[in-house]
Amino acid sequence: MLALPSYSEDEAENVYIALPNGERHGNFVDPDSADTPVRALTAITEAAQETVAECLWQAWPLCGEHDLGMHPREADGQLSWWCAGGNIRREPAHIRAAVGGLDSLVRPAPAPPETPA
Repeated sequence: MLALPSYSEDEAENVYIALPNGERHGNFVDPDSADTPVRALTAITEAAQETVAECLWQAWPLCGEHDLGMHPREADGQLSWWCAGGNIRREPAHIRAAVGGLDSLVRPAPAPPETPA
């Protein structure tokens, strides 16, 4: 992560998240974010998403249930990854995991291949 001063009075600074090869993208941090840590974390999270989208041309992170890109959203005072749900099956929107907690999700083991009878 790299933070650089902004050239605008309306922005505190710009936050960049870099890929291992040095490519980076980012977003500005709201000057009031120091008062609300969730706002600052949201700016950093969105900068990470921006980097992946702009440099790798893919959505990240994806919901394991719906294969849709998720977005940061505050829920009960915690920044979480929110999924819009499945449109085809009309499944509701849901919180998938806390930001920083995606690695704690248990992924189901792949089904074993069927054996011919």
